[in-house]
Amino acid sequence: MENKEQLIAQCEAVAKQWLSPSFDEETRKEVQAMLDSEDKTALIDAFYQNLEFGTGGLRGIMGAGTNRMNKYIVGMATQGFANYVLKAFPGRKDLAAVVGHDCRNHGREYAETVAAIFTANGIKAYLFESLRPTPEISFAIRQLGAQCGVNVTASHNPREYNGYKAYWEDGSQVLQPHDVGIVEEVKKVTIDDVKWDLNPDLLHIIGGEMDFDYMQAVKEGMVDQDVILRNKDLNIVYSAMHGTGRVLVPLCLRSWGFQNINVVPEQMVVDGNFPTVVSPNPENAEAMTLGMKLGTKLNADLVVATDPDADRLAIVCRNDKGEWQILNGNQTACMFYWYTIKNKKALGQLKPTDFMVKTIVTSELIAKIAAKNGVECFDEYTGFKWIAYRIRENEGKRQYIGGGEESFGYLPYDKVRDKDAPASICLICEIAAWAKDQGKTLYDLLLDIYKEYGFQTETTINVVKPGKSGADEIKAMMEKFRQTPPASIAGSKVVTIKDYKTLKRIDNGVESAFDMPATSNVLQWFTEDGLKVSVRPSGTEPKIKFYCEVPVPGQFDGDYVAATAKANARVEEIKKDLGL
Repeated sequence: MENKEQLIAQCEAVAKQWLSPSFDEETRKEVQAMLDSEDKTALIDAFYQNLEFGTGGLRGIMGAGTNRMNKYIVGMATQGFANYVLKAFPGRKDLAAVVGHDCRNHGREYAETVAAIFTANGIKAYLFESLRPTPEISFAIRQLGAQCGVNVTASHNPREYNGYKAYWEDGSQVLQPHDVGIVEEVKKVTIDDVKWDLNPDLLHIIGGEMDFDYMQAVKEGMVDQDVILRNKDLNIVYSAMHGTGRVLVPLCLRSWGFQNINVVPEQMVVDGNFPTVVSPNPENAEAMTLGMKLGTKLNADLVVATDPDADRLAIVCRNDKGEWQILNGNQTACMFYWYTIKNKKALGQLKPTDFMVKTIVTSELIAKIAAKNGVECFDEYTGFKWIAYRIRENEGKRQYIGGGEESFGYLPYDKVRDKDAPASICLICEIAAWAKDQGKTLYDLLLDIYKEYGFQTETTINVVKPGKSGADEIKAMMEKFRQTPPASIAGSKVVTIKDYKTLKRIDNGVESAFDMPATSNVLQWFTEDGLKVSVRPSGTEPKIKFYCEVPVPGQFDGDYVAATAKANARVEEIKKDLGL
């Protein structure tokens, strides 16, 4: 009880600072209401901590408070970021930042705030004229030779969220030591330190010219244009999910040679309230309902969608009964890797120095595909910045030909250093065109992959724990799993444990070290029959995630439904064994 009272007192002290004239009247009223309320839950959630850069940057629910997204938190973050950039490039007179935003509420306001603060600190700001895809922000940083960038987006989070992705000069989201350095600088900043006043001489509005250059770059992800030209009438339905892909995705598809592109009109409307979906997340089947409805009406070959900032994609194809089948992120990624390797090899384009990248929680089928074809595939941490890290490490020595992660993100070329849904949608449509050449669908290709490499399903179990108490629970769960790992999962003995926090692994009781570019709060368990479970707290949302990879032993006979049922039964065993 005493601890709770101390926490309330601490939050009240911080909240009272937000009643000063440095904050606008609307913010002061919101904070005063929290202070006056008998229920202190809202006050605690809004002020118990400062938002910090996680795996996806700065992200939170919009509202007043240190643990909320608002123009003051955005302002202090940007001032800290600017301070760090000025320290990182001492003496540079031509410092520049690229600033963009997506369709979310307050997005334009926050982006203009960010741009103004950069200019007030002597840093030129290239501000996009209106909403643009995340990958185009990454591309523009490299194209313009900027030292950093900010994209105001909460990606696929629910409507009440907004966020702030910080980028470095290579077009990647910031990594160590920069992320830690920026956080340290942000911590030092008070509201009175923020330089709010725009220097108009340092503000440059960009738009169409960058769109053109980006679209030209996207074409580098193409493997075989002849396939597209033979199937230019492939019937494609596309949904922008109210976000940034609405203009560029159809244009990119046309530039690749596709001519039969149909859009979901209700979801082409820019709206940060996302009125047609519960949550604008392509991982949720519900978000694809309108697309599938239009696909049925038009007898489409496939339905594709992008999330609000167009870094993630979703794919729906026809199964063997002609019904719509939603591919999960691992299945989509497997198809990208399989097709890219197979057809680059067939066209004589595959080189010994080519490499691909996946993340540690993404399907091990990908590693099998790469190994069988003699292509090196690197395993990196969750978060696309780690894939970007591997591209940077190999730059000038080896050629990146693709990489992705299970959370519906893929990048088929190296001019961008983040997930790229416009390029990935173009490539999946090329794959569908190639399948059509063989008299097949994307679903048939998926079954072909399973027949060659073995069947498995991948399931992510999200345990949501909101607020301060939830954060404490998640911490306790990770500690318990670390101290007492499971001896067996779903009836199969655990033979390997990997702890990415200590970079130690245990193989059948024998401990050894392994290499990664940094440490991370992730645990993995591998069983003797090939089952794999990874557990990590989310870096952007109040939840702990369990990634389950469940193989079905034996040769896959083509019965997807039966094999999936077998795997799903084991998922229930996993939940039971882990107490979920």
